[in-house]
Amino acid sequence: MPDPVAPDAIRRHTLLDDVQGILLGSGMVALALSFLQYLGLVTGQIAGLSLLVAHWTGFGFGAVYFVLNLPFYWLAIRRLGWRFTLMTFAAVALFSLFTLIRPEVLTYDHVQPAVGAILAGMTAGAGLLAIFRHGASLGGFGVAALYIQDRFGFRAGWTQILVDAVVFTLAAFTLPLPALLLSMLGALVTNLIIAINHRRDWYVAM
Repeated sequence: MPDPVAPDAIRRHTLLDDVQGILLGSGMVALALSFLQYLGLVTGQIAGLSLLVAHWTGFGFGAVYFVLNLPFYWLAIRRLGWRFTLMTFAAVALFSLFTLIRPEVLTYDHVQPAVGAILAGMTAGAGLLAIFRHGASLGGFGVAALYIQDRFGFRAGWTQILVDAVVFTLAAFTLPLPALLLSMLGALVTNLIIAINHRRDWYVAM
């Protein structure tokens, strides 16, 4: 067995490390969203809830997303610190920018729905994992999930699965059944990736 790494030998993330990690993660999640948008599917977490609320109320997605995120930014500042909160703001801003410009630079001719849902889940999971490992999130329930993991040891991925169960129960009143099932498949892939891979005892650099 290799010797454990001494605490003073742990390499912390540099600013450049964090910049590339947030850029990579935000871009991958934006790519995942492009698959879902093309296929007419939804996602879980605060984005999925915002889409549903916007559909039900007629308010714009951006305004709903901003309002629903406010309590989580307060939690981030109070419990996870300014660094985490500012990094999260940066990740959210980049994600928003990427989703805005994506239709101008990337379009699809054909994506098989089940394959698209799985690819969306895989890319979103990998992107969120990169963002989490660089001390940030994409806001919303991800903030609460990370706080719960750090405070109580309950995996962030499992918390997000529970949240998604509520979101998709609500979505069942809006989406056709095939679209609902494919959306759930994508979310399940995302959350399994996070639940299995996002562990403090496996990854110590911050």
